[in-house]
Amino acid sequence: MAAITTQNASEILVVGFTDSKILDSQRIEQVGRELQEVVPQAIHKKLLLNFRGVSFMSSAMITKLVMLNKGCKAQGVNLKFCEVSPNVMEVFKITKLNKLFDIQEGEEKALASFDKKGWFG
Repeated sequence: MAAITTQNASEILVVGFTDSKILDSQRIEQVGRELQEVVPQAIHKKLLLNFRGVSFMSSAMITKLVMLNKGCKAQGVNLKFCEVSPNVMEVFKITKLNKLFDIQEGEEKALASFDKKGWFG
């Protein structure tokens, strides 16, 4: 069974998770592998990870997200997260990863945020 789901929302590739708890090491390896494989599919260089339904994840899974972030940066893909549960957000805050990742509230806001230009856009 796949660990992630993908769908296109206009020019943005939206990725979801099939598990509510990502704790098992074999499953984490599978999620990590599938996430890396999905990066080249973001042909418009926009990738959104939707954490809807994910209530817990192990520190090993967080490592996979950091690796994904590095892979996206290397390939020029804009990566954002959305619908992060309070439990997972707490872990991001403790590890200061909430500063590294672009975390949006809902999917709609996250999708819209891809179109927003920065100060010099």
